[in-house]
Amino acid sequence: MATPQQEPLRPVTTEERAALERMARAGSERADRVRRATALLAVAGGGSFARAARRAGFRSGTAVADLVRRFNRGGLAALSIAAGRGRKPTYDTAARSQVVATAQRMPDRKQDGTATWSLSTLQRALRGGDQPRIGASTVRRVPVDAGSSYQQTRTWCPTGTAQRKRKVGVVRVIDPQTEVKRG
Repeated sequence: MATPQQEPLRPVTTEERAALERMARAGSERADRVRRATALLAVAGGGSFARAARRAGFRSGTAVADLVRRFNRGGLAALSIAAGRGRKPTYDTAARSQVVATAQRMPDRKQDGTATWSLSTLQRALRGGDQPRIGASTVRRVPVDAGSSYQQTRTWCPTGTAQRKRKVGVVRVIDPQTEVKRG
């Protein structure tokens, strides 16, 4: 015998029902949002939580009960992924910008002990500063995420920029379509 519904679905407004139906039919919508909209429509149509779970592809009616509880409190916002999911960032924005700035500056031969950056010398320079525990994979990944690429000359170059010789001298040209091209 199924457990009784502790918190039934509140009456769904016509605007909410239209949005749920539109979302359940949309081919371009995220799959998890489509599943949640399908489950809410099934419950709103008079089905049990277990039947709605089977129809939407959930494993149990408990997932639908949790979804109904969130929908009753927050409306259509319950279809989005709840806040707090996933791993928290290890390095904040200031630390990441420090890594990028260090990677893009020319190393000082006396202070850094090198003429060009390698991942290990860049890591050593960052560990000597404010980030004593930064790892090599972070040193490699953060500048790439910021739009730089590691060149064969062992330097970090900002992606989408180039030095061009003009009549007035050497100028730095920035491609405005860089983010679009990177995908």
